[in-house]
Amino acid sequence: MLSVAGLDQLPPVGPPEVALAGRSNVGKSSLINALLGRGDAARTSNTPGRTQQLNYFSLDGGRLWLVDMPGYGYAKAPKEQVEAWTRLVFAYLRGRPTLRLVCLLIDARHGAKANDLEVMDLLAKAAVPFLPVLTKADLVGPTDLRRRLDEIEKRLARQAAALPGPMATSAKKGAGLDAFRARLAAYALPEGENRP
Repeated sequence: MLSVAGLDQLPPVGPPEVALAGRSNVGKSSLINALLGRGDAARTSNTPGRTQQLNYFSLDGGRLWLVDMPGYGYAKAPKEQVEAWTRLVFAYLRGRPTLRLVCLLIDARHGAKANDLEVMDLLAKAAVPFLPVLTKADLVGPTDLRRRLDEIEKRLARQAAALPGPMATSAKKGAGLDAFRARLAAYALPEGENRP
């Protein structure tokens, strides 16, 4: 729908927004494509750090906007550019009145890494509600997946801004997508409400 490189390019305040954050190559673009039912809405890449802007996608007939944020933890770009992306992301998180939730995507194969935990702390300090969502759940066995979810749940108990009930998804196999869509739908404008 729209790509934003600076705060002055943000769209006018409209429907509620849910942002997707996560380490580079965690599968944000693949998850967006699966949610939208399109393979080409968000560009996927094996190169970490490909997303360098805030990318807006319309979901549920325009009743909710998804915002794909630049990945953290890796970026093959000059330091000044990485710092500019970081400023954009944090300014967006602090100041966007329609931002309702940040879905913090975590690779199910590895669980929460140090930089994921730092982002959880940052979101808690900014009082931005967040929901951890494991990606690539099809690549781990059920026992390991349950253990990862339990580890995250324990950590969430210490985070005031965290929503209970971390989720597990697989963009490739479709596992968990219906439950995730239902969770997102709770933030959408009611059916028939005026949209900008």
